[in-house]
Amino acid sequence: MSQATILYIEDNLANRELIKRVLEVEGYQVVEAEDGATGLQRALECKPDLILMDINLPEIDGLTLTARLRQIEELQNVPIIALTANVMKGDRERTLAAGCDGYIRKPVDIDELPVQIARYLAGMRERI
Repeated sequence: MSQATILYIEDNLANRELIKRVLEVEGYQVVEAEDGATGLQRALECKPDLILMDINLPEIDGLTLTARLRQIEELQNVPIIALTANVMKGDRERTLAAGCDGYIRKPVDIDELPVQIARYLAGMRERI
């Protein structure tokens, strides 16, 4: 497997560290961003293969940031997966309507996460 780069935009340090450890063990390179502005900058710099997006970010929320990322031509086909604690009725639909390609609930099942990520990356390759 070629080493895919995953950008994880999350304001909670403990969440970032956990997800990074889980994904790096699977061979992924994880780039971190602690807020929306930094996430936008890192996305432009590293051109990730996939973006994991927390929805409840300070200043620029994840839905707004997703919409901005979708306007950038070289990032339009990068899968953006919401990784969120927003699990009320309608949250998943709002997330997908905002431009996310998928939705993973927190707390994350760390055994299932690598399988989910691999599925999203495989789905992206099929669309290219």
